[in-house]
Amino acid sequence: MRRFSHFAAIDWSGARGERQRGIALAVASGTAAPVLVRPGHIWSRAEILAWLEDTAASGADMLIGFDFSAAFAFTDRGAYFPRWPDSPADIAALWALVERLAAADPHHGIASFLAHPEARRHFRHGRGDTGDLFEPGAGRLRVVEQHQRATRQAASVSNFNLVGAAQVGKASLTGMRLLHRLRGRIPLWPLDPAPRTGPLLVEIYTSLAARAAGIGGGRSKIREGGALDAALAALGSPAVGISGAVSDHASDALLTAAWLRAIAGETGYWSPAPLTDDLARTEGWTFGIR
Repeated sequence: MRRFSHFAAIDWSGARGERQRGIALAVASGTAAPVLVRPGHIWSRAEILAWLEDTAASGADMLIGFDFSAAFAFTDRGAYFPRWPDSPADIAALWALVERLAAADPHHGIASFLAHPEARRHFRHGRGDTGDLFEPGAGRLRVVEQHQRATRQAASVSNFNLVGAAQVGKASLTGMRLLHRLRGRIPLWPLDPAPRTGPLLVEIYTSLAARAAGIGGGRSKIREGGALDAALAALGSPAVGISGAVSDHASDALLTAAWLRAIAGETGYWSPAPLTDDLARTEGWTFGIR
């Protein structure tokens, strides 16, 4: 596996509006402590896209993790959206469909996609508002999500669920609009082979970094500088030295950037046993799940 000089983590948000307090970006370079990019700034999704485009143009040897899902379940039904004639055949076509239906939505929003009469059938939108094709119970899961649950590496929620604090469907859909625009500029593992130089995108769970640092159960969020430094130390990273309170979004990004640096050289993470070419093309994989 190739080496990277920089490791970035993006804590993402699918909430409505131009700017999101839930977005944070951190970079760990060399062996130094991770740092927030524009600390205190309230990011927009458009600004994150611009930062990624600048990173692509610079050719930086950077592994970039984003905390949303690149695709929906496909393998279980042979389609992302069964019974919809326009259901895409692969990840890139999925991103293109989301972009086409949501193109008029500002701030990389996805309200128009979710309002589409065929699309909305597959999602749980709210209490008493569930599409007729939403899988009963927890909802459909990708192979990587089924695998990480079975092996107790993490616990995910179906991306077709748009309800509750743990839902990641809206974040994933807004993220797909960015991935569509970055197609051909920054490769995405495992859909694309890792380039010999330059940046590479991977899907991540920030909760994996917390678990690796010894933080689990109901206390996976860090909101105090001393606790963050202790978690970083568990990953072999220098302290950031933040005194007092820190937002959980900032701590997620900082800790995950350090975690990516700690595990990126381990070949097992790049070749998980369940991953196949078909999965890479249709569902993708979460980096850090083996």
